Amino acid sequence: MAELAAFEEQRGRLWGIAYRLTGSVMDADDAVQEAWLRWQALPDGAADNPRAYLTTVVSRICYDRLGSARARRETYPGPWLPEPVVTDPGPEERATLDESVGLALLAVLERLTPAERTAFVLHDVFGVPFPQIAEVVGRSPQAVRQLASRARGRVRDQAPHRSADRAEHRRVVDAFLTAAAGGDLAALARVLDPDVVWHSDGGGRVTAARVPVAGAERVLRLLAGIARQYDPETASLLPRDVNGAPGVVFADRSRGLVGVFALTVHEGRITRVDLVVNPDKLRHVAPRFLP
Repeated sequence: MAELAAFEEQRGRLWGIAYRLTGSVMDADDAVQEAWLRWQALPDGAADNPRAYLTTVVSRICYDRLGSARARRETYPGPWLPEPVVTDPGPEERATLDESVGLALLAVLERLTPAERTAFVLHDVFGVPFPQIAEVVGRSPQAVRQLASRARGRVRDQAPHRSADRAEHRRVVDAFLTAAAGGDLAALARVLDPDVVWHSDGGGRVTAARVPVAGAERVLRLLAGIARQYDPETASLLPRDVNGAPGVVFADRSRGLVGVFALTVHEGRITRVDLVVNPDKLRHVAPRFLP
């Protein structure tokens, strides 16, 4: 049986690949578990390079699932957003943000073909060589190079501009939290870009805007409408890291976890709001993140 230690050394990287390929915490967990079962079944010494072998295995598992997942999401009620990864606020000495795991970028990756997405994630994010990616998608290395180039161009054109500076992002999110908690619409207006776009994912399970909402005035009306539905004595906006960047968890003592906000910041203002309220996508958010 292949060594557990060799697999555990790669587990974090494998999960990172699977999550970026699928946009789903549960699917990433399943892919890594399936890769582990295949690894266990290998005779000792069968994989000379565990990192390369396991990268190929988990990537193939995700690639095989992408086609059916894409078909399901085409009939999804309203905007589809990835399942958020919520953690305690990260150390402030980490100066920059990892754009590759941001909700806004993962939503853009949904517009790529499965082969384009796989080539982009594996090569541009994880540095996997083209011949190895070719084994995953069943194309030639040259074809994979073209896939990655095409995907790179689409991501460059469609991904929202975003500050990579963690301190700036934190300052803007803190201003948003203070203004929202105090019901200060004027302060909220100052922190929102005039052309801010709101995306909310309720999955047909809870009420959410079925189309993106553009413009600061319309977004402010949405926020005011949400605030009227909750008692300020029981509702809480909590600073948490969402997909590696400062974000917000919205919870209520009587209703539990309500939603997770991922905020895109550019030039000192919020340019995009991604709100996940679909309860199916929040099951994995640990209770310790609630008040």
